[in-house]
Amino acid sequence: MRVPGVLVTIVLLVLTVPMRAQTPSWQLSATVAESCSCTISCPCNFGGSPNRMPCEGNRMISIDSGHYGATNLAGVQFLVTFQMGTWSKIYVTDKVTPEQEKAVEALLPLAFAGFHKGMLSFSKVPITMEVTDARVRFSTPESSVDMEVVRGMNGQAIKVLNLPGVALQNYTQFRSVLHQHTSATHNWKHSGTNGFVSTMNVASK
Repeated sequence: MRVPGVLVTIVLLVLTVPMRAQTPSWQLSATVAESCSCTISCPCNFGGSPNRMPCEGNRMISIDSGHYGATNLAGVQFLVTFQMGTWSKIYVTDKVTPEQEKAVEALLPLAFAGFHKGMLSFSKVPITMEVTDARVRFSTPESSVDMEVVRGMNGQAIKVLNLPGVALQNYTQFRSVLHQHTSATHNWKHSGTNGFVSTMNVASK
């Protein structure tokens, strides 16, 4: 039996439209804060390889403004605990709405593909974050970072521009006071290691 051309067109539309709807437009501007186990300054941020292996880190992403489709992401925070190239755990603040939580999950492979690969868990937990010009602290029940700014000429904070990474812009150098993770499967504790605060601006094409 010959299928009318109109029916074929309708079937194709039904199959393709939902696929397009799975990836709405998105944009985010965020403050990024991280400490890892590398010595100062971490070569990874300059396009190199870790100078201490395994490279263990905690990165906080605090979204200042942004959206995923119609979902407003302003104020959303999540922390990534990772062993570089091996595994990561994602902790999103327990203050998110269900829509925001789904949006963060959807954004991971789009804007944070390196952390999405090897993800062991995605959980909603209490998150705290305190930021001043001289000190940054953030934590979840399993991971925490306390770091202080590194000063250079005339006592000014050391800053680096145009690093090769979208999440590394307006980079300010920090040093960990205490940087740790404690869970049933992984444990570490470091001090005097690399830390930074930067900005991130990224959007769908």
